[in-house]
Amino acid sequence: MGSGHTHVSTDHSEPTPQAIAARRKANSILAAVLVPLTLLTLAGMAMLWPSGSKDGISLANPYSAAPGVTFDTGKVQSVVEESCTQGSTAPGQSPDTSGQPAPAGSDCMFAFTEPDRGGSPVKVVINPDVAQSHGVKPGDQIRYLNLSNALGATASQGSPAYIFVDFVRTLPIVILALLYALVVIAVARWRGLRALLGLVGAYFVLASFMLPGLVEGKPPLLLALVGSTVIMIGVLYFAHGFSARTSTALLGTMFGLAITALLAAWATDAANLAGVGSHDATTLINTSANISISGVILCGLIISGLGVLNDVTITQSSAVWELYELAPGTSARKLFTSAMRIGRDHIASTVYTIAFAYAGAALPILIIVMLYDRPLGDTLTSAELSEEVIRTLVGSIGLVLAIPVTTLIAVLVVKATGIRTAGQSAIGVPDQGRRPDGASGAAAINADDVDDTGALAAATFDRRSRQSTEGSAGPATTQRGRRADRG
Repeated sequence: MGSGHTHVSTDHSEPTPQAIAARRKANSILAAVLVPLTLLTLAGMAMLWPSGSKDGISLANPYSAAPGVTFDTGKVQSVVEESCTQGSTAPGQSPDTSGQPAPAGSDCMFAFTEPDRGGSPVKVVINPDVAQSHGVKPGDQIRYLNLSNALGATASQGSPAYIFVDFVRTLPIVILALLYALVVIAVARWRGLRALLGLVGAYFVLASFMLPGLVEGKPPLLLALVGSTVIMIGVLYFAHGFSARTSTALLGTMFGLAITALLAAWATDAANLAGVGSHDATTLINTSANISISGVILCGLIISGLGVLNDVTITQSSAVWELYELAPGTSARKLFTSAMRIGRDHIASTVYTIAFAYAGAALPILIIVMLYDRPLGDTLTSAELSEEVIRTLVGSIGLVLAIPVTTLIAVLVVKATGIRTAGQSAIGVPDQGRRPDGASGAAAINADDVDDTGALAAATFDRRSRQSTEGSAGPATTQRGRRADRG
């Protein structure tokens, strides 16, 4: 009967002075490593911060308009197909902006559009590529080029006065963004909200530091490392709070970033990734002499793995803490082994995630390369696909190596900061009442003898259930013990 009282009071015991001292020591070690790294990163950010000057950059804005020409929006009322000679330039000329002649008598798509600013519907000519691939239907919101005030007397010659530019996608994107934010906050609550705010901060670093730095010709490797580290520090601590668990994940993330950066720097040079064949790369080369396409690719290889790397490190760190709370008496080696079982599953699924994400983004290129009917080896090493292949491999190597490192750091920290209180058994229940041979009313279970995490959880639950049943044999004593414990 007295054991019930002892059982309850021990379960509420406070951490011992030794545990508090060990926790402080481990946190001090983490701070001694992370604080200098953070200060060094911030100093590097200050040194590399771009001036914001755009001198020497010559890039024509495709959305700039000549005097008298405006970009207007409107809602499509109806769509017709008529001869391209109606409302176009001279007979036999295409009404689109490409200037390529169209066969006489061919049909073109026109959309009667009601301007958002009011007025009578206007006849907007639809570009042939849009008409063939997606088309335009009544109810669509479109943006079009209004040439009516610039054409003057030439309008009577049949030149198109309104030319399709793009669809207006504001509403569906806003709806998806709000739905995404709602789902994240509903499931993850305040932590989800903090993660969304951290994402805004990450894009601020990307847009105000990394992109302008690349334009001004800053060292791409340092730029990517410093910017990515700042992003990870802000995102991790803002979303997950200041704790040993988060600091452990940050150390693992920094390690993965370093590995990814080194591999990316080597691969960019060894594989001669120069962006050949890319229209965007050609545009950037002609924009400024300071822009290095290889540097842009290198920076992209590092940035592309940030999200997945952060995912695996914080997951592994959390897994170690959860496993330890389930079985505080588990040895460091056993705890590492159990956490790595989770890590291996995460590695497999994450590798698939990276590969399929890049394949989906490069689907048009994959189709074009497939139609070339080239050997598989030539296809994967071609200028069109080599960048995506190397991005997948570099990112995967970095995150795979980050998992065991993060797990090891987490095990060392959790064993130092989470020392069990006096009287706590190997699986988180009090030791009082155990027989001299190490057993209690329920058979004592050593966490190191259990190979499967699920079996360990089941054993823990079973033992606690049995001790609860034994304790209920003396309800009066137990109640007195609880009252004494509270008092």
